Amino acid sequence: MSESAHHSATPPQDEQVAERLVPVWLEEAARHDERAAGEARRGWEQGRLSPDAARELADWVTARVTDTAFNADEGPVPEGRVRVSVADKAAVHRWLAAQGYDV
Repeated sequence: MSESAHHSATPPQDEQVAERLVPVWLEEAARHDERAAGEARRGWEQGRLSPDAARELADWVTARVTDTAFNADEGPVPEGRVRVSVADKAAVHRWLAAQGYDV
């Protein structure tokens, strides 16, 4: 991501979580809507997601929380190549808010 997208209000840990999870989100999104994912990827590479892409990222990270402390009897475990904790979700939401997105 470009330096222009890094705002001083963004904690470095939140930025690191976003940098780890956004590429996974983009990869998964491309399987469902290649055009929209391509637009989001270009925005990410230029340091600015569209408002729609930011909302999609916020929804995705919320839906992908895998470290919930639930056991197998309490609910399904989302499949994926990356684990997303509740703290990761919160970090991405803070990161988006620090970038000026209303999510």
